[in-house]
Amino acid sequence: MAPVTTWTGREANALRNALRMSVTAFAEHLGAARRTVAKWSSQGDRILLRADMQAALDTVLTRATPEARERFGALLATGTSGAIVDTTLPDAHLVTDTGDGGQGDSGSDGHVRRRDLIRGATIGVAAAPGVAPLLDALVSPRHPDGVTLCAQQFSRAVAVAKIDYQACRYERVLHQLVTLLPALEPARANAQGEQRTKTEVLAADLYHVVGSVLLKVGDRGTALIAAERSTRAAAASADPVAVATSARIMAHALMSNSHGEQALTVAGEAAGVLDRDTRLMSADAVATYGALVLRGAVAAARSENRDTAQSMLDEADRAAARLGYDGNDRWTGFGATNVLLHRVNVALTLGDAGTAIGIARTVPLDKVTLAERKAALYIDVARAYTQWGRYEHGLAALRTAYEVAPEEIRCRPVVQRIATDLALLAKGSARTAVVDFARGAGIPL
Repeated sequence: MAPVTTWTGREANALRNALRMSVTAFAEHLGAARRTVAKWSSQGDRILLRADMQAALDTVLTRATPEARERFGALLATGTSGAIVDTTLPDAHLVTDTGDGGQGDSGSDGHVRRRDLIRGATIGVAAAPGVAPLLDALVSPRHPDGVTLCAQQFSRAVAVAKIDYQACRYERVLHQLVTLLPALEPARANAQGEQRTKTEVLAADLYHVVGSVLLKVGDRGTALIAAERSTRAAAASADPVAVATSARIMAHALMSNSHGEQALTVAGEAAGVLDRDTRLMSADAVATYGALVLRGAVAAARSENRDTAQSMLDEADRAAARLGYDGNDRWTGFGATNVLLHRVNVALTLGDAGTAIGIARTVPLDKVTLAERKAALYIDVARAYTQWGRYEHGLAALRTAYEVAPEEIRCRPVVQRIATDLALLAKGSARTAVVDFARGAGIPL
């Protein structure tokens, strides 16, 4: 059975009936309010579920028994879902991100269910140190051990987290986030006027880092929750560049959860709005615009939309020419060299391994100053050589990536897949070298 691309109330209700659960039982299973689930049932395909609930339902469907999945498929195929009709319900709201300490869903019991659901979604994810405490901090905005930071301290701390993320120091980032997330609400409460706007921008950046690091360790579902919070904080700031920046992590999270068309739409529309609202009159706006277009290019490639991917790469080239240098404005790492790195990734995604390697050879490595970007390039090269059947070259690229950023190699599921493929496909001494490297680097095979 194919995965659900987009969950509406109809698909959610079909899954509830396939699991033979009542509205109340299904709501408790998801950690959602009963009235939310009831509204899905009454409105059917007229209601589109929020990103965090879509991720939760993906997880529930994946864990369902074969019999339940068969019933689910049959309900969808026959165009039925067992929906109830109830037009008297109040407006539903999703409680995974209320920010009210769980008051939207039976107080502390609702909080426990949400925490357990999010923790459950990470089963099978690489066991990076610090992930479990981060998940607790993400769903517990009023952590008892939270610290209070002044606006300047909070700004510096978010910047440090961004720097460490781009340097692939993920264990350190996880530790920082566990401290910063509980400090966010006090910082918001203490901010007034213009300072409140700046705090919301910082909140959007903070949740952007949370989503990014969760994607690195393979926790795609929870990354959507972080992306949603980044989007909400950016909207509250009314800062057009912040809104566009948060759209980058939302598009990335959607793409990683197999919603490529939605990711393309989010990136394209956000780039258009940013252009309209700012006329791209600042370096931050140009860099963010270019980074959004590049995100759209990758999403288009993953949806096998070659023409759109190429058009967006060309548009990113124009933005890079307008910017005029390789920089890191608004933490984008954007510039002409960054466009080349994305051309490698897009070619690889479209199955053009030889083209990807050819482009990679033209990248001026001295201009790739961010460890995260350089390691990602070598990982793409390793994937390309593996697809091309040049296994020793693939291993050499992985070794180089490890020298650049050991934590990037240890934590990323994509690296585990490359190493596993190399171990299965390579023969003789080449296979032995792969196994020895994986063991030494801490990559499970």
